[in-house]
Amino acid sequence: MHFLQKLGFFCIHASVLLLLVSPLVSSSQEHTKGASSHKDNNIHEQISHKLLFEITLHGFLLWASMGFLMPLGILAIRMSHRVECGRRLRILFYVHGLSELLSVLLATAGAVMSFRNFNNSFNNKHQRVGVGLYGLIWLQALIGFVRPQRGSKGRSIWFSVHWILGTGVSLLGILNVYTGLQAYHEKTSKGIRLWTIIFTAEFCFIAFFYLFQDKWVYIRKQGVILGSEPVRPTIDQVVLPPEKQKELVTDSC
Repeated sequence: MHFLQKLGFFCIHASVLLLLVSPLVSSSQEHTKGASSHKDNNIHEQISHKLLFEITLHGFLLWASMGFLMPLGILAIRMSHRVECGRRLRILFYVHGLSELLSVLLATAGAVMSFRNFNNSFNNKHQRVGVGLYGLIWLQALIGFVRPQRGSKGRSIWFSVHWILGTGVSLLGILNVYTGLQAYHEKTSKGIRLWTIIFTAEFCFIAFFYLFQDKWVYIRKQGVILGSEPVRPTIDQVVLPPEKQKELVTDSC
């Protein structure tokens, strides 16, 4: 936990530094572009390809952040609710923490790219939602770093705020991926149907896995898996003496 806190504060300082430096770099780039405006059409075509690459990279960074790493962290912490082994619980906790930290870093990199290289007139939903989403991401990360000790008075309030905000940020981020695909299509006139189908399939799989966790134990207890053949009772359904149960828990961890 101390390692994650130190890493998180380092990421905060690095991201703030990037945001402070990016306007200076952007102004220098604009000066360079103004000085070289007399070049021929081949140079302009190369700049166009460069801008297309930056837009694509921006979209990939935000997809990896909002569409993959953040849902992965949510799935990991949700799986930990049914884990009793201390070692597995720690592994899932670190998967959750590191996934969310990487998600914040990639979102920060995508935001810096947007501020430096794109025309941020904020005249479309993708840009407006993106600015608000970036602030909420860092608010959620800071709330995660100030986690109270289990059993303290503010723990239940902290958990409710962290869970509600995290779920809302994740859903809003997924929605902004779709608006980003639409903005990409309007900017480049390139087709987005394939990418929309792929991302929708990924989101449906994540949502199914998220909801299926609550039903898996219930299905096993019914002796039927998805309505197929009956299953023999598993070890956790057999009543064992206390000594055997302790040995079983020790071996499973």
